Amino acid sequence: MDSSLLILVAVLGIFALLFLVMKSKLQAFIALILVSLLMGLLVGMSPEEIIETFDKGMGETVAFISIVIGLGAMFGEILRVSGGAERLALTLLDKFGEKRAPWALGLAGLIISIPIFLDVALVILMPILYALAKKSKKSLLLYGIPLLSGLLVAHAMIPPTPGPLGAASILNAELGWVILFSLLVGIPIMIIGGPLFGSFIANKIFIPVPISDEETKAVLSEEAKLKQQQKELPGFWSVLLIILLPLVLILLNTLAPLVLEEGSFVRDAFVFIGHPYVALTITTLLTAYIFGAKRGFTKDDIQEITTKALEPAGIIILITGAGGIFGEMLVASGIGDVLVDIMKEVNLPLIIFAYLTAVLLRLAIGSVTVAMITTSSIVAPLASALEYSGPALGILVITIASGAVIASHVNDSGFWMVNRYFGMSVQDTLKSWTAMSTIISVVGFILCLILSFIFI
Repeated sequence: MDSSLLILVAVLGIFALLFLVMKSKLQAFIALILVSLLMGLLVGMSPEEIIETFDKGMGETVAFISIVIGLGAMFGEILRVSGGAERLALTLLDKFGEKRAPWALGLAGLIISIPIFLDVALVILMPILYALAKKSKKSLLLYGIPLLSGLLVAHAMIPPTPGPLGAASILNAELGWVILFSLLVGIPIMIIGGPLFGSFIANKIFIPVPISDEETKAVLSEEAKLKQQQKELPGFWSVLLIILLPLVLILLNTLAPLVLEEGSFVRDAFVFIGHPYVALTITTLLTAYIFGAKRGFTKDDIQEITTKALEPAGIIILITGAGGIFGEMLVASGIGDVLVDIMKEVNLPLIIFAYLTAVLLRLAIGSVTVAMITTSSIVAPLASALEYSGPALGILVITIASGAVIASHVNDSGFWMVNRYFGMSVQDTLKSWTAMSTIISVVGFILCLILSFIFI
């Protein structure tokens, strides 16, 4: 097929995807499947070729992420039920002190959202935010924006959260590089978008605690009870170390081949235990024992907790698999090669194309995870053709994550969750939460650009 017609099919496919998700409210998994089918038919692929492309795209993507997302979900749910999130937040607040509470909350959000989904973590920690704002008589945004910044950065950038995990799988990026660059980029943007911006916006917009006096007393009572029960919560260091364990092991898997001689026992051992399958299996089993069995949970309790954790993981795995099909269809149809030729002609760096694509999809679709997976599907054949590997792919994943968090607005469920829990008007939510997500996105992209000059 002519190159111009292939590009037309690609453009129509993306517009069809946006229409189905935004206007028809079709589930993203079905929308990706349907658009992939139509694209295959429009470019003249035979039914057999389309089915083979589906098998390859879904199989190669889901084979990896289903195990990692499943293990990560179980590990995070056990930690949540045991009170690990509360322990981290309360201990950091104690250590940092009241004056530096925003910094403590930003760091707590960054750590907690690695194993626990953003919306769940926010619900758990809202009583602590209410109590801090009520006692200090300051704007709720002073404490809320830093926490939200940490939660959003970890949710979008640090595996084993679904977005970066799915993007890494589709792009065939090593998780070790993704983790390394997510920390190099994520910590500075959490600080800028969190404590620094939070202090600024809290002086501009005063948001009181959006609950009645009776409810406030209940919150303060709950916080006091939590502090009294701190001895019963899991230990701070045990929570911190179990969250960091899989990250460290996966980093060992990536870095060991670079610093140790081939064939050495230590190198082979690090590569094995640092593989995401093994690292997360070890972490999940340790979490079940330390935060489950040792804290009085029965075998049936642990089984029920881990089984329940897999329910939200299922749809994420399917959407990511469908994204893999979409990307494979771009390769099999020849559209990917045409896009590479166009990028070379206009001299547009892939990192800029990836960021802009993620931005457009985020603004249109709303979901960070869906925007990342769809962008990765579009970018994957280009990255392969340009021979991106190692650190370059890790930076590309974080670039896509940066684009996918920009300007959370009314089509994003996170926007309405923040709006409701903070009791803000739509205008104030745009000035605070939406502005914060935009700052994180732009600064993240700038840092990725700087890293690209070094590693790409």
